[in-house]
Amino acid sequence: MATTVDRSTRRNGSRNKFSPKLGKWLQNLTPTASALGIFLLLWQLFTMTPEANLPGPITTVAETWKYIVDPFFDNGGTDKGLFWQILASLQRVAIGYTLAAITGIAVGILIGVSTFMFRALDPIFQVLRTVPPLAWLPLSLAALQSAEPSAIFVIYITAIWPIIINTAVGVQQIPQDYNNVASVLRLSRQKYFFKILLPAAVPYIFTGLKIGIG
Repeated sequence: MATTVDRSTRRNGSRNKFSPKLGKWLQNLTPTASALGIFLLLWQLFTMTPEANLPGPITTVAETWKYIVDPFFDNGGTDKGLFWQILASLQRVAIGYTLAAITGIAVGILIGVSTFMFRALDPIFQVLRTVPPLAWLPLSLAALQSAEPSAIFVIYITAIWPIIINTAVGVQQIPQDYNNVASVLRLSRQKYFFKILLPAAVPYIFTGLKIGIG
């Protein structure tokens, strides 16, 4: 009897804990759902005019329904389901972003530890990072003559700048006391890199990686 009461009490307690969380989640979801509904309604109304050149949400869903209900079909070429299309895009992002992360961290550390390299390369980086991503696309197509490597290059070149800059700033912000201790202890370059430089610059590196993935 006591066991039954304990189980009932636990269930009621779990429900009482779950109910406020569900209510809070629904409360937070309501503004987003309302805004999305209003947006879709306005979109549909604007596309119902005779001068409209774009399809409305109903037409869009109707024409892409086969991709939604069967995302895994593969008829060859570009006639593939939504899953394969998204997977191909994510693969390009993964390759371009990984290359940007590796190159960006390496170059950022280089210009962070060398005043000469910083003065030589930083003005170039400051100019190139302001170039919009779409401006790189025709240049990459003209140079690489292929859509796949051009897409990867655009992802790479637009993600690399915040990684380089934040990594360099992180290296430059290492407290002088740390460098003094390293000099007193006569740490090797390898130990200095792994014991002092990298741990001190990691927060800046991850900030650059976060901005770069955006």
